[in-house]
Amino acid sequence: MPFLLAILLIFSFAFSQDIKVRKEVLQNGLTVLLYENKQAPTVACRLFYVTGSVHENPSNSGLAHLLEHQLFKGTQKLKSDELWNAYQEAGGTDLNAFTTDLMTAYFVNLPRNKVELFLWLEADRMQNAVMREFYSERDVVMEERRMRYDDPPKGRYRETLRTMIYEAHPYRIPTIGWPSSIANLSQEQAEEHYKKYYKPRNAILVFAGDFSADTLLPKIHTYFGNIPAGEPFPEIHLKEPAQAGEKRLIVRRSDATPGIDIIFKTPGVGDSAVYALDIAEGVLNGRSGRLYKRLVEEEKLATSASASNSPNKYISTFAVSVSLKPGASAEKAEAIVWEELEKLKKELVNEREFKKVINNAYAGQVRSLTDMAGVATNLAWFEMYGSYNLYLSWAASLEKVSRGAVQNAASTYFSRNNAVVGWLVP
Repeated sequence: MPFLLAILLIFSFAFSQDIKVRKEVLQNGLTVLLYENKQAPTVACRLFYVTGSVHENPSNSGLAHLLEHQLFKGTQKLKSDELWNAYQEAGGTDLNAFTTDLMTAYFVNLPRNKVELFLWLEADRMQNAVMREFYSERDVVMEERRMRYDDPPKGRYRETLRTMIYEAHPYRIPTIGWPSSIANLSQEQAEEHYKKYYKPRNAILVFAGDFSADTLLPKIHTYFGNIPAGEPFPEIHLKEPAQAGEKRLIVRRSDATPGIDIIFKTPGVGDSAVYALDIAEGVLNGRSGRLYKRLVEEEKLATSASASNSPNKYISTFAVSVSLKPGASAEKAEAIVWEELEKLKKELVNEREFKKVINNAYAGQVRSLTDMAGVATNLAWFEMYGSYNLYLSWAASLEKVSRGAVQNAASTYFSRNNAVVGWLVP
């Protein structure tokens, strides 16, 4: 215990130091976050558009993801692939993009003397994208969907679980889109969505690394300041109804690797229960966690067992996942998971486990600040949730959680009436 306490104090001291992030919102609504760090002569550059599948409906699902692809097809000034080539020729690394339920992100790491290239290219892409090769790219997305979701055993299984978790909320819409929706997306739809929403008021621009904010900010104003703000997305007022009872999905596939998932809906970011559930995750998860000890080491029913608290805007989820050994009893493994969840509801987490989770949180957060790519992504992500400060204060917020709060959160959310249970079995 003294050793653990010493480690905790070290991390507490490290995080008490001022981590300076400079934030500015341009008149057109563009949010800018700047974090200077001179550890390497590179800069992680990120432009996040707060648009994803949560802003779609079943008939146009997959639109944001398809637009992610399209925006690499060039602009009125750049031919297809010239943007990609320009970044690579400038020494850019980790060049890519992704789409989630809440945002579409474009990112690259550049040498410190090439950061202005990002401003030029992304300001151009924000205003002048051309939907070249639209229908052939739509076919590429259809093939991506087939390979990632339709053919693999876990693809449709996990997609179906998601629709069971969310009855009303648009989180139930798959980011890649439903097959019939993708097949009917039109170039006109994509152009309209881009012209309305891929604009400053829906964007977060982030730089983390070796640069001067005083020098970079005027350039940001030059490149982005005169771009029209664009339209805001309609607010999401739809609330997820209380679940009527336990839901179960059993998928039988001859090529399946057997497994169990138990998923609970939990509050969105901003609710204090999210932090208590993070502690619960730490107690259950990992090779030293309760689930691994019971299911892998003692009962020898599984090859892995994990817990995952997934904070999100509007609604979050807490999931337990177990990969079963061939021939192992899914019924027995699920019963053990429920036993462990019940312990969290009936007993306080012991002091040693509790401190270990807090220590790991501080250690993980301190380590994360050495990776500028991760810092830039996390700053944008939490700004989308409400404030980048949520990222910087996460471990400190966990330290304020009591063991009683963990027990209360487990009792509130780990109930069968709030559970979606999935079995994937041969």
